[in-house]
Amino acid sequence: MTYTIVCFHAHPDDEVLLMGGTMARLASEGHRVIVVTATTGERGLAAAGVTADRTLAEVRVDELKRSAALLGCARVVVLGYADSGSGSDAGSQNAFAAVPLDEPARRLCALLQDEHADVLTIYDPVGGYGHPDHVQVHRVGRRAAELAGTPVVLQVTVDRKALQRALRLVRWFAPRTPDFRAARFADSYTHPLDITHKVNVRGFLSQKRAAMLIHSSQATGDGPVRAMRWFTRLPWPLFRFAFGHEWFVEQGRRPRKRPLDDVLASLR
Repeated sequence: MTYTIVCFHAHPDDEVLLMGGTMARLASEGHRVIVVTATTGERGLAAAGVTADRTLAEVRVDELKRSAALLGCARVVVLGYADSGSGSDAGSQNAFAAVPLDEPARRLCALLQDEHADVLTIYDPVGGYGHPDHVQVHRVGRRAAELAGTPVVLQVTVDRKALQRALRLVRWFAPRTPDFRAARFADSYTHPLDITHKVNVRGFLSQKRAAMLIHSSQATGDGPVRAMRWFTRLPWPLFRFAFGHEWFVEQGRRPRKRPLDDVLASLR
């Protein structure tokens, strides 16, 4: 039996960083995978030359579509809200983080109903590392799933302990900035005891890495070293160690000592 999975994200490139391997795995099994982003990511950092002929929003939506196609996704939907950014003006009047909850929730609900979605993925309550758009994805997604009656809601997250271990292991390859220090993530994402699914995506890492490379605008920038650039330059054994698993918390499911490897377990 095949299922429809709607993956709700904040910006282009979030889809591949957080769950590109899981999407590729689901698509390879014949399931219908749909990517929805709340914004076009127009406030992402990019070098000036990247947007010489097009706006950054146009560049990033194009990257999103090509990334999704490479991962096997059947449809891409961009809701078109303004990127809130992560600075002091995050949540300004037109930003996604400031939009009243019910309006985007109703739009997402309509899509879930139109697609007869079996699964919706959102973010954890803190938005992983606290980005206001990621927090809003959690809030909007939960409300939309309630309205649509979507059977399974999965919070895509990261095992914070595994993340810290990975950062310590690759520290000699990491830029010498506080952003890449393990201690920075002590309260980010999710404690391993709360995780319900640990998905093995090692068989899909070539697709994931290629999709990450498509988001080339986010590997540029005139300021600090960008995470996307660093990730895609990791030696293959370290990349496999860092990205070989993806993590989820299923709403309503109690965590087990050994997390599930199948995000569709509740439907089978």
